[in-house]
This record gives sequence, structure tokens and C-alpha cells, in this order.
Amino acid sequence: MIQCKRVYQAPSATDGQRILVDRLWPRGCSKATLVLHAWLKELAPSSELRKQFDHAPTLFAEFRQQYRRELAAHPEYWQGLLDIADTGTLTLLYAARDTQLNNAQVLAEFLEEELDRRAEPSSTVCYADRHE
Repeated sequence: MIQCKRVYQAPSATDGQRILVDRLWPRGCSKATLVLHAWLKELAPSSELRKQFDHAPTLFAEFRQQYRRELAAHPEYWQGLLDIADTGTLTLLYAARDTQLNNAQVLAEFLEEELDRRAEPSSTVCYADRHE
């Protein structure tokens, strides 16, 4: 299971593994007191993409498409998260104010699709040489 949560929300017993997925450390959060299992800043959108998006809702569709391309190019950054999500709860932490139009939501969607792909058979059975 994958869920997204603002880093400013209190931790919950149902959070499972809490992973910060922002490139920049969240404002107002102490590294000593923030409850998380890892900070995977390399998993966040590139600085260039983050600056282009600048949390403008009208730019979200383009941001989403470009961020997904970045993710697809670096499976080494996110593959380990699939095992966490497959066996328990993965909580992606983010600092953005918008709870729907943010990188964590795009990442969660991307990871869910990868989990679905992982569950599918790796190849289809060919029946071309079989006759009734």
C-alpha cells in the first residue's frame, strides 16, 4: 500500500515506512525530530523541473509527464520502494501545500503502476502453433 502525507502531519502507527521524497529539506522541520526512515532526495524531481513547475496548477500536467520520464530513466532510485509497498505500507512524505498536485502523488501513481506491472505475467503464452 502506498499513501502520501504532508511532512507537517503527525506520524501515525499506520504509516509504515516513512520516506521523504523532496529534494529540499522541508522548512521548519528539524532533522532531529522528523520521524522518517529515509530521505531519498535523488527520487525527487530534478531541480530544473521543480523550478519550472513552481507549484503552478496550470503546469501540473507537463510536470507530471516530465517527472514520470525522469523516474523511468532511473529505476535504481525507486525499485526498492516496490518491495516496501508490496509487503506493507509506504508513506511518501512531501512538503508542498497542495495535497493533490505534487511530486509525491505522481510518484505514488508511478509506483502503483509498477506494482501492477510486477504482478502481471512477464510474457504472454503464444498459441500460434496450436491447432484445434
